[in-house]
Amino acid sequence: MDDVSTTAETVPAGNSVVSASAIPADELARLTDDIVSALKTVYDPEIPADIYELGLVYKIDVEDDRSVKIDMTLTAPGCPVAGEMPGWVENAVGAVEGVSGVEVNMTFDPPWTPDRMSEEAQVAVGWY
Repeated sequence: MDDVSTTAETVPAGNSVVSASAIPADELARLTDDIVSALKTVYDPEIPADIYELGLVYKIDVEDDRSVKIDMTLTAPGCPVAGEMPGWVENAVGAVEGVSGVEVNMTFDPPWTPDRMSEEAQVAVGWY
């Protein structure tokens, strides 16, 4: 998490985003909220919850040029949508007003576990 540069918001289930940006604070807050809203439109087709609430998003990095870098994972490395999910995320976040570009980095380190899920996601899947 050394190269994170966006708001001091906490991503669900303990994944953090920290502050250090040349973008004005009010604009960065709106941009971040809109990015999170966009991420919440992307669902894992096998689980009835969005990728943000599932805790699949590890890092959201908003650069000074308003490009967005997202580190995320999948519920399992062999997920059938592994090849498609980054494109879904790129399209959703790329449609946010003010975003100049999107780069999605898939990682499996650390591996996803159900404890990364928000309470909302746990309720949606009946685990709460």
